[in-house]
Amino acid sequence: MPTYEYRCNSCGHHFEQLQRITAEPVRICPICGTESVSRVLSGGNGLIFKGSGFYSTDYKQKPAASKETKEPAKKTEE
Repeated sequence: MPTYEYRCNSCGHHFEQLQRITAEPVRICPICGTESVSRVLSGGNGLIFKGSGFYSTDYKQKPAASKETKEPAKKTEE
C-alpha cells in the first residue's frame, strides 16, 4: 500500500496516510477538523536494485579499467 501525503489548506498541517490506491482520499484534517485537505505530490522513494537478476547489476558493462591498472608494475633493479 502506498503512503500519501496530505496538507490542510486551513491550518497548514502536513500528514501522511497509508491507504490503498482504490481508497477515497482523506477529506477531513485530523487537527482542525475542516474539510479543506488536499493531496500533495511527493517524490516517493527511489528504486534500488539489489541482488542478481537486474540489468544494472548483472549485464551492464563495467567501466573500462584505466591504463594504469592494465599494465603490471615495472620492477626496478637496485
